[in-house]
Amino acid sequence: MKRLWKIFVAGLVTENPLLMLMIGLCSALAVTTSVSNGLGMGLAMTFVLLFSEIIISAFKKAIPNSIRMPIFIIVIAAFTTIIDYVMQAYFPELSKSMGVFIPLIVVNCIIMGRVEAFSYKKGILDCVADSFGMGLGYTWVLVGIAAVREILGNGTFAGLQVLPDSYQPILFFTLSPGGFLVFALFISFNIWLKGRMNRPKAKAQDSAKGAAA
Repeated sequence: MKRLWKIFVAGLVTENPLLMLMIGLCSALAVTTSVSNGLGMGLAMTFVLLFSEIIISAFKKAIPNSIRMPIFIIVIAAFTTIIDYVMQAYFPELSKSMGVFIPLIVVNCIIMGRVEAFSYKKGILDCVADSFGMGLGYTWVLVGIAAVREILGNGTFAGLQVLPDSYQPILFFTLSPGGFLVFALFISFNIWLKGRMNRPKAKAQDSAKGAAA
């Protein structure tokens, strides 16, 4: 259980796909102009990542190494199509606002990277912990960046007015440079948080060295 928790937490902070691994940035910055888009993209990514990792982990022994990449793409494409159709059917406005970024999940570096580096080599339980950690780590960053950009850029949160009418929106945050600035601030916060999490471990190692000396 401790091993699974460590895998899960790694995706949230220490190996966060956006803030630490720096993959999947194009779609992340494109959809974070609103909280609803960020949340929708994050949950869609988590769904595809979870089921892709489970299927590939379950059948990894039956997948020939020489054709593993085409099989990975087929599996990912299947679940991407499912979530795309679900969003079109039940959340048409959200699907329309996100445009091509939902279908493009099939070639997202985060999913391809985790499938190749993790699920093809690990057991199903490890893959469930990894996919939830990576997916929710991706989601909280998207929602956080989108919240800052939407509040400062439009005065709204998830489409709801949260700042007074007298507030003058800072349009800079609705543009790409604003997205990069907020993203950089989130990277700084994550590095600080990672340092805080590793501090007890560093103290324990120092104490052990002191006792050994």
